[in-house]
Amino acid sequence: MSTYNIPRDTKGEGRILFIFSTKALMYAGIGIGIGWIFYFLFDLIGLSVVGIIIMAILGGVGFSIATFNIPNITKIDVAKKNAGQSIDEVLRRYLKFRMKKVKKYALYKGGNK
Repeated sequence: MSTYNIPRDTKGEGRILFIFSTKALMYAGIGIGIGWIFYFLFDLIGLSVVGIIIMAILGGVGFSIATFNIPNITKIDVAKKNAGQSIDEVLRRYLKFRMKKVKKYALYKGGNK
């Protein structure tokens, strides 16, 4: 008697670990690295538990920046303009804009009322 494998759909099985992308793990690592500085400072005064909590929070913030997209909230102007884009792309564009230090002014060409 031989074995017979029942065919099944396995497309969705790999998707459960999709949230652990390389980019998300790198951002989480950066957040944990920044949190490690706080852990070291709090460990010096004897509050290492607070440092571990801050390290976990910053790791979660880094992970969420890399993973999530900006939702479409119509009442918030920034969210409406950037809806559907990833948070790290928006932050990257904002920092790039702020680093240029180019000021653009719009002149009002209307007459006096």
